[in-house]
Amino acid sequence: MATTDIWTYRDDTLVGNALVGLDVVASDGDIGKVDEATDDAGTSGLVVDTGTWILGTKVLLPAGVIERVDLDEEKVYVKLTKDEIKNAPEYDESRRADEDYRARLGAYYGDRGEA
Repeated sequence: MATTDIWTYRDDTLVGNALVGLDVVASDGDIGKVDEATDDAGTSGLVVDTGTWILGTKVLLPAGVIERVDLDEEKVYVKLTKDEIKNAPEYDESRRADEDYRARLGAYYGDRGEA
């Protein structure tokens, strides 16, 4: 998956704000809730509040790692393990719009998104 594609929703019907509040599920268990979602072209992603799982930390997940969304269950499934998310570059809200920061996150998640 190209780094630019990692920041794009696979399903055009997904609207970022519709995902806010949904539970996020990794391939091996729950990781938290969608705190914020963006659907800006080429920079779409989810800010996930991990609650007590990673001591109240937030993580930024590019839209391209979403495997599927089940609105009936109110869950967003991502194709990553909990360890892959936990070991990702630290979320830095002040750098969200920074191209270098996004490229680093995109490269990290892009490598895992192809598995």
